[in-house]
Amino acid sequence: MLATRKWWVDARPHFDVFTSELVLAEASRGDPTASAERLAALVDVPLLAIPDASADLADALVARGALPFKARVDAAHLAVAATTGMEYLLTWNCRHLANATLRSRIEQACRERGFEPPIICTPLELTEVRP
Repeated sequence: MLATRKWWVDARPHFDVFTSELVLAEASRGDPTASAERLAALVDVPLLAIPDASADLADALVARGALPFKARVDAAHLAVAATTGMEYLLTWNCRHLANATLRSRIEQACRERGFEPPIICTPLELTEVRP
């Protein structure tokens, strides 16, 4: 996606970026050439340790209806971001994650478990503002 590549070049230097084993596993799927490009982009990105609490939070997100069962992997990504204190979760998944209709349920489920939810947004929304 062109917007993602532009974000990676223009905006990424203004943010501390992290990834997880879950992201690496997802990035490795699909077309081998595209997968290799995704993994190459992530090679120098620090890897988050996945807290035990993230599995419980992912379960709670699904159980509370914040995310549907079929979005269990998305719940896991979100739970890792929340349990590690990430400020943002950058995604193109507008069906289950960057979805305004689900936002309040996601935030409530995270806070009920004692975690501040990350701001979930697309690369188009996450830009460094310069005065």
